[in-house]
Amino acid sequence: MTQLDAGETEAIPPVPVVGYAYPWDVVDDPKFADRARSLGVSKIALAAAYHTTRAATPLHPEHRIVEARSAALYRPVRTEAWDGARLVPPPATWVAAEDPYGEATAILTDAGFEVAAWIVLTHSSRLGEANPDLAVVNCWGEPYAYALCARHEDVRRYAETLAAEAVRDTPTSTVILEACGQLGFGHGGHHEKTDGAYDAATQQLLSICCCADCREDWAGRGLDADATVAALRAATGPDAADATVDAEALDTILASRHAAADELRHQVIAAVREAAPAVVEIALHAQPDPWATGANPGLTPTAADDVDVVIAACWPTTEASVETGRRLAGAVAGKAVAAAYVTVLPPTTEDAFGGHVRALVDAGIDQIHLYHLGLAGADRQHLLAAATEVPHHRRDEDGLTV
Repeated sequence: MTQLDAGETEAIPPVPVVGYAYPWDVVDDPKFADRARSLGVSKIALAAAYHTTRAATPLHPEHRIVEARSAALYRPVRTEAWDGARLVPPPATWVAAEDPYGEATAILTDAGFEVAAWIVLTHSSRLGEANPDLAVVNCWGEPYAYALCARHEDVRRYAETLAAEAVRDTPTSTVILEACGQLGFGHGGHHEKTDGAYDAATQQLLSICCCADCREDWAGRGLDADATVAALRAATGPDAADATVDAEALDTILASRHAAADELRHQVIAAVREAAPAVVEIALHAQPDPWATGANPGLTPTAADDVDVVIAACWPTTEASVETGRRLAGAVAGKAVAAAYVTVLPPTTEDAFGGHVRALVDAGIDQIHLYHLGLAGADRQHLLAAATEVPHHRRDEDGLTV
């Protein structure tokens, strides 16, 4: 540690905080940059490709809500970039700007911020509905239209082109990859009516993709695909109490899923590096649970070797979330920065939020990703600021707080 004169104390800087926002939060709001600066965020993650959403804009001077009717690329959709592709993102017709991400990035960089391109890769209901053979399919033959399966080359090409086009010709310093792997059963769909119907173990089995390409890969790994699908159906059916799925079969399925995620990640990162050599940091949303699916799919054994930052979702202000942060810090130690994704939006409460962030930092988290600069109203701005005031504990070479 730094040698200090008697009576002096060394100031501990706050933990670095990345604030998340949408392009429409920034464009046409002359006060956005000043608000973000006053909060103390070190970088702004700006959505460059994002899924369907209905987003409040409580502090914007020109509108109260933006309804993004489908997943979209918030850059011009160039014909030459997508020529011959089966999957092409639709234009974002609900925003007036021709290049929303590019315009917002220019505003933020002119204001002195670093900008990270927040890119959601395999989550597109419109494309999944139009191409059900490229979607995740459960053991009952039911496709999840919102979830594109990374086992398919068409999906990987879509993702790599999406990422490359997102950062092309912009002063982007960081790329943040969300849904870089498989989505599963859990999904906040319109008027969702699945809560409480299935326990966590059943949801995990219903999240296993049984599409034709995944079954073919299982077979190549020595697994009887038909028998495995039958076992999965039995274990998720109405008489599932006595049904089990062979542990070795599950190990093979997980290895197959992770291999597809690794291939997707490699292709996307290579495309980003080629399109934007100035990008200096790659961050990945992922959970330490290897079976996790969704926006933060399970961390594969090699993922932390390929990226600079790994971000785990720690939204609930619970000990379970803190344990997730602790597991992530252990899993990526010596390879990547461990980051926690937290939210100030309900049901997060004022009395719990600051302590939650401090507990995550104490558990080994070295970066906070903060949701959300545009969605939070005036009554939650102080919570956003609270995240930037948590001291960043120094750690010795063994990872212990000093």
